[in-house]
Amino acid sequence: MTEEKKVGLLIVYTGNGKGKTTASLGMCVRAVGYDWQICIIQFVKGSWKYGELEGVKKLQPNVELNVIGEGFVGIVDDDKSFEVHRQAAKNGVALALEKIKSNRYQLIILDELNVACDLGLVSEEELESIVEARQPDQNLVITGRNATDWLIDKADLVTEMKEIKHPFQQGILAQKGIDW
Repeated sequence: MTEEKKVGLLIVYTGNGKGKTTASLGMCVRAVGYDWQICIIQFVKGSWKYGELEGVKKLQPNVELNVIGEGFVGIVDDDKSFEVHRQAAKNGVALALEKIKSNRYQLIILDELNVACDLGLVSEEELESIVEARQPDQNLVITGRNATDWLIDKADLVTEMKEIKHPFQQGILAQKGIDW
């Protein structure tokens, strides 16, 4: 019997619908089941306390979560300058490159990196350098709305989450354990 050749995939979860981060975390749970090492870096998020922060702790030591964002940019309670957000994103790019090049992880999830690119916090050149640094057998998942055309073309798998109906449209606010 021949050994199965491991091929790392570039996976993108994008679109205006909910579920991009959730899909990547589902993949994370699956990978832990095979004793993989996973690194998650969250861009943009950071100022709120949300469920995955505690949930991921239960997946240690296989999962390392790095929240580098300074919060949601320009919305709700954001009182930080754009430059503060940009510097956090630059730190995230450096961390992503370090983690990818360490070759320690079978799965790396860059949560909301597409949003960081769309907002101008991360350049397309930085995005390309991250993707190009990936090892051939390493799986890289990038989430967030408004994925670039370059990333969509480069990816092995792209799923677009499409909003059809949302509880907020009925006056229902975000729910603990479901939305955050």
